[in-house]
Amino acid sequence: MSEMTANLKLPMIAAAQAQKHVTHNEALALVDLVVQLSVISNSTGIPPAEPAEGVRYIVPVGASGAFAGHDQKVAAFDAGIWRYLAPSEGWAAWVQSAGVMQVFSGGAWGSFSSVSGLGTDPATGGLAFQQEQTVLSETAHGAQSQFITKEEDLVLSGSSVDSTILIPNRAIVFCVSTRTVEAVSGASSYDCGLAAESGKFGGSLGIAVGSNNAGVIGPSAFYSDTPIRLKANGGAFTAGKVRIALHYFLPVVPQI
Repeated sequence: MSEMTANLKLPMIAAAQAQKHVTHNEALALVDLVVQLSVISNSTGIPPAEPAEGVRYIVPVGASGAFAGHDQKVAAFDAGIWRYLAPSEGWAAWVQSAGVMQVFSGGAWGSFSSVSGLGTDPATGGLAFQQEQTVLSETAHGAQSQFITKEEDLVLSGSSVDSTILIPNRAIVFCVSTRTVEAVSGASSYDCGLAAESGKFGGSLGIAVGSNNAGVIGPSAFYSDTPIRLKANGGAFTAGKVRIALHYFLPVVPQI
């Protein structure tokens, strides 16, 4: 029998082992560090001078100090020391400073994206695909300036379709862009905007495949989570798919 578990590498109690509680407590400590994983940051290159017990970070490439040489590992402050846990393929972590989920794949942590186009959502007309890309700068205390682009493919049905991805509270929006990826039928055109302002990001947009629009606006702050709405003109949507992309800036306050 292996002395370690296959996935989380937890120590196993051997037959007739003395002081079994030591091995058992070590296993519990490791479970507490990696299960429901949530890290402070994934871009803090120098560990904090006075870390709180139990804090965790994803070590970025090129980190220094105590983090040096531990690129892409999960650094956890446990019992007064830093422990470094090597992730396995598919580990997921919530990054508190960025407000995003990341997944370890191919030897690196990356943005979480999902494909869920099996059937349609009656509330939205059907979500086919989501993807997100974030570019950020960060201070030693976790304050961030995030420039974010989010995409979603919307399957069109009915008089209007609302996005599942949202403009987040406190975001400053510069643009919502669109591309018709499957020909639209039932409507003569569509507007891209908000529930209260249907053409904010573009009106009378094209229904043919390849039609596109960069719906730039003066930087606008949003103070609640807000979906994008595609509204049919000249009749209800009966078919079609439009890819939308949100382009916005999001500030993140210091985390410590």
